[in-house]
Amino acid sequence: MALRRVYNEIKGLKVKELPSYVKPMLSVDYAKKTVQKGLDNYNAKYIQTSSIDPLFHVCYGGMIFSYLVALPEERRHLEHQQHAKEHGH
Repeated sequence: MALRRVYNEIKGLKVKELPSYVKPMLSVDYAKKTVQKGLDNYNAKYIQTSSIDPLFHVCYGGMIFSYLVALPEERRHLEHQQHAKEHGH
């Protein structure tokens, strides 16, 4: 995992060395390269092999997105219901 790799690299650094290690990772260019590398890896692993997994990823992603979009409204509804129950309405 990438986080584990970063953690293991940071673990060996001294506090004064940490900003110089982290600062290049916070640049836009680094983010673009990382995203492009991830997309290339995804393409090689799933698209080029004619896997059905990308279809599942889209379906699950859509379900999660839909849930997260509806969550604030559901929470408001539940809070209103709880408030009405507490005040006897």
